[in-house]
Amino acid sequence: MCGRTSLFVPRSELEDRFEATVVADGGYRPRYNIAPGSGLEVVTNDAPDEIDRFHWGLVPPWAEAVDDGYINARAETAAETRPFGDAWANRPCLVLSSGFYEWKDVGAGPKEPHRVHREGDPAFAMAGLWQETTVDEEPVRSVTILTTEPCDVLEPIHDRMPVVLCRDEESAWLERGPAERQALCRPYPGDDLDAYPVGRTVNDPGNDDPRVIEPAETEQRGLGDFGG
Repeated sequence: MCGRTSLFVPRSELEDRFEATVVADGGYRPRYNIAPGSGLEVVTNDAPDEIDRFHWGLVPPWAEAVDDGYINARAETAAETRPFGDAWANRPCLVLSSGFYEWKDVGAGPKEPHRVHREGDPAFAMAGLWQETTVDEEPVRSVTILTTEPCDVLEPIHDRMPVVLCRDEESAWLERGPAERQALCRPYPGDDLDAYPVGRTVNDPGNDDPRVIEPAETEQRGLGDFGG
């Protein structure tokens, strides 16, 4: 699964990278520790030249509350699964990220958090689906991140990973039909993905600053444990 992400590239670089303009309410600010229920910066097939912010957790039309959303969808079954079928067919989006986090089960003791990022690319795109619905008479635009089997880098850490798109696949994800997009939902094929352990600072979503991405050994030498 993908349950925590980040986006902290400067706004001008973000806009240049995706050839899109930030239109999100409140503008844009770097964030190092984005949890479900927060907003995610997205580029949708309806507005490929805009960077907006949608609620993380796809809210189906029958939901009674915004918190009833789905943060992830399995790429293998999304087309046939009720909350995602229509979005899969009609509403793909890019979910923008500077790196996401996964937790490794190390047996005894707490799981070990890792940061996963793409070397040489300060912002990249994960494959997502978006939905617009109404909850309590208020319009809600929401998003889910598609997941797939792990690549070689992620396999020792977790049994799932987000669908990370190669740079030359981003337009195809937004523009092509379901069958062609399905072919893009596979373990990341590039050799530029890297992962390293970080400190437990990331466990608390209230910690949202550069400490979160520091390698664990650096934190142990002097920053201390700021997380739960």
